[in-house]
Amino acid sequence: MRKMILLVATMLLAVIASPAAAQDAAKKDAAPKPAKGLSQAVLEQWNDIGRKLTAMAEDFPEDKYDFKPTPAQRSFAEQLLHMAGANYFFINIANGEKPPAQEDPSRAKYKTKADVVAFVKKSFADGAAAIKAKGDAGMAGMMVDPFENQQVRVFEWAYGFMEHCGEHYGQLAVYYRLAGLVPPESRPKK
Repeated sequence: MRKMILLVATMLLAVIASPAAAQDAAKKDAAPKPAKGLSQAVLEQWNDIGRKLTAMAEDFPEDKYDFKPTPAQRSFAEQLLHMAGANYFFINIANGEKPPAQEDPSRAKYKTKADVVAFVKKSFADGAAAIKAKGDAGMAGMMVDPFENQQVRVFEWAYGFMEHCGEHYGQLAVYYRLAGLVPPESRPKK
């Protein structure tokens, strides 16, 4: 009897596994998709970090927007404003414009959570527009880094600012934890 059950179970598994194995084999035999264009690859990364930081800006309670882990650090809102303001050092220069006069927008100008969220969203939308406008050739082109007074490729400049945003994402995740909250990206997916 046990042999019969084992035989039936083995046959059932073989029948169930065969289509999945055939699909896996078909995927392996299929030609790989072509590589994304440079501007598309940069845009996807830009939008991804923008999505994460926008989610934090929208999610964090407004009554905690001025929370600071220590008095010497920026508040949650000031971190967002600094990060979004710094994006314009990429955006403006990539668009052939002068960099912003100041790096950190004033918290007094962005008084409410809605104001800060709108500024964060705008900075990422403006960056995405600049990347799209540049296209592959423009992203591979050269520009002058005003800090180092040297030429850099536009896509390298963009990735530097995405890294900057990622660093602030990490800081803000700590702000969440210190405030007794769980960051949106760390919550179980539904």
